[in-house]
Amino acid sequence: MDEKNFAFTCKQLAPPLANDKHKGQAGRIGVFGGSLEYTGAPYFAAISALKVGADLVHVFCAKEAGIVIKSYSPELIVHPLLDDHDAVKKIEPWLERLHVILIGPGLGREPSTLNVVTEIINLCRAASKPLVIDADGLYLIAQNLDIIRDYPPPGVILTPNVMEYARLLEAENAEHKAEVPRTVGRLELGRTITVLRKGPEDDIMDYAKRVRLSGGGSGRRCGGQGDLLAGAVSTFYAWALQHKMEEDVDHDDRAMIACYAACKLTRKCNERAFAKKGRAMVCSDMIEEISGVFKEKFEPQ
Repeated sequence: MDEKNFAFTCKQLAPPLANDKHKGQAGRIGVFGGSLEYTGAPYFAAISALKVGADLVHVFCAKEAGIVIKSYSPELIVHPLLDDHDAVKKIEPWLERLHVILIGPGLGREPSTLNVVTEIINLCRAASKPLVIDADGLYLIAQNLDIIRDYPPPGVILTPNVMEYARLLEAENAEHKAEVPRTVGRLELGRTITVLRKGPEDDIMDYAKRVRLSGGGSGRRCGGQGDLLAGAVSTFYAWALQHKMEEDVDHDDRAMIACYAACKLTRKCNERAFAKKGRAMVCSDMIEEISGVFKEKFEPQ
């Protein structure tokens, strides 16, 4: 599938709005992140997933982050459980209700939290639950690539920036004891792993295909933009997996289509917010543009 077909297929992702639908059918997303230091990132990811069109978004965070994230938005369902002594036991019943799970925004690197998240990923693997992994979730993966290697379908989307991608390649080099370390190329983690490498040109790769996306955006790179993207990817991925598209769309392409749609949306939100705010633009300004951009680019006609 070429870039033109990706762009066309993106317009099929959004489920039609209808009176016979019930709450939850258009996507239930779980965001795992939020710590003492970082409360903005999980909020940006979660509210973006919601504004793109998911029906329900749950945030699983540390206790210190719970009240703060709840105060940001009453629309989010917040579970301050990640640092509980029996966190996995309390969280496990929620997993089956979620269509896609996003791991990483504001997660932090507290060893006990990373251990809990590793157990959560193992549960998701056993249930073939689709994942999106960003930020500190990528740090966790780089410590042990086997956590996601050969993950069952539908698979995992990784959303690293250039430095995070370099760390993942470095981890592969160390694992293979490579005499000539690779600094470019695909990760070799299995057929169900899709990578969205963020940068001046977004690079979307799976085991066989690659598509690059540029244009839009601005010279202003504000904090939280990657979280917006991760939240958008999560909703688009849930839709891509749930809803019928054209018969010639390969099921293996659905993760890439979700990534492509999220990149298009994020770049256009950045462009429009920058046109209004210039250097003063922050992530909240970009989030305010989601509605208009979505209506123009993705709303079913």
